[in-house]
Amino acid sequence: MESRVAMIGIIVEDPASIEELNQILHAYGEYIIGRMGIPYPKKGINIISIAVDAPQDIISALSGKIGKLSGVSSKAAYSKV
Repeated sequence: MESRVAMIGIIVEDPASIEELNQILHAYGEYIIGRMGIPYPKKGINIISIAVDAPQDIISALSGKIGKLSGVSSKAAYSKV
């Protein structure tokens, strides 16, 4: 299956979900190119970006699992390549 490059943007509003989020990211580690996390204490949130190279269905599954976590939002943006 052909892989695509995508960026998954994640906003964590509930710190209780961070451990489960990290478990999900670890499970998909083979597809992750890089990760950047930015705490934003002024608003009490964490902003995370994940660069991935994976088949479309894997990216969708990862983003969907992340988005189902309590207090966590995610959105994927795909490259055209």
